[in-house]
Amino acid sequence: MSLEFFRDYCLKKEGVTEEFPFGINTLVFKVAGKMFALTDVENFESINLKCLPEEAIQWREQYDAVQPGYHMNKKHWNTVMMDRSLPDKIVKQWIDQSYYLVAKKALSGRKSKKSK
Repeated sequence: MSLEFFRDYCLKKEGVTEEFPFGINTLVFKVAGKMFALTDVENFESINLKCLPEEAIQWREQYDAVQPGYHMNKKHWNTVMMDRSLPDKIVKQWIDQSYYLVAKKALSGRKSKKSK
C-alpha cells in the first residue's frame, strides 16, 4: 500500500479531515475531530490505528508487522509497519475498524451533547 492509496482510502470515508497537528511530517486523519489514523509522510514506514484492546494484543501476537502504538496509548492503538508483509485487504479492514470505532464514539458523543 502506498501513501497515496492510504490517504485516498481514509479521505473517502464520511466526515474525514486531514491535518498536521504534530508538525509537517505527521499526517493525521480525523472523524468528528477525533484521530483514527496517522502516519509520517516523509517515510511512510508505518501507520497508527485505533483498535479494541483485546484485538490490539491479538494482532501483535499474530503479525510481526504490528507493534504497540508508537507515541500512543498502547492499550487502544497499534503501529502497523508498512513493509508489505501484510495484505492490503487486512490493512484496509483495520483502517475501517479504526474509523468506525472513533466515528461511533465521536458521533454518539455529539448527539448526546445536542440533546442536553
